[in-house]
Amino acid sequence: MARLNFKKLNIWIEEIKLVTESYKLTLTFPKYERYGLISQMNRCALSIPSNIAEGSSKSTDKHFLKYIEDSLGSAFEWKTQLVVARNINYISEESFKLLEDKIIQLQKMISRFQDRLS
Repeated sequence: MARLNFKKLNIWIEEIKLVTESYKLTLTFPKYERYGLISQMNRCALSIPSNIAEGSSKSTDKHFLKYIEDSLGSAFEWKTQLVVARNINYISEESFKLLEDKIIQLQKMISRFQDRLS
């Protein structure tokens, strides 16, 4: 496998958008969540494209797949944190639905990419 330019991958581009949205969203959370949910959501969101970028440097598809799996895991983790944020009324139902749809689409994109590498 030739190494990929991760910045040209649609999944990486879309995941970077999610990171930006996560940071903007968590700016509205209570300050006391700085070391809790805010930190967790943003680290998790950042992990999604970071794993794609790191994995793209690997010399085989088998090694790249491990990073794709980690990226998918972080996407599921972020979705869980989004549910928690909604349940404690940090975000509106409308915002929740938009972001939930976005993360589901990203999970599908990552899964399709994963299938392509398998």
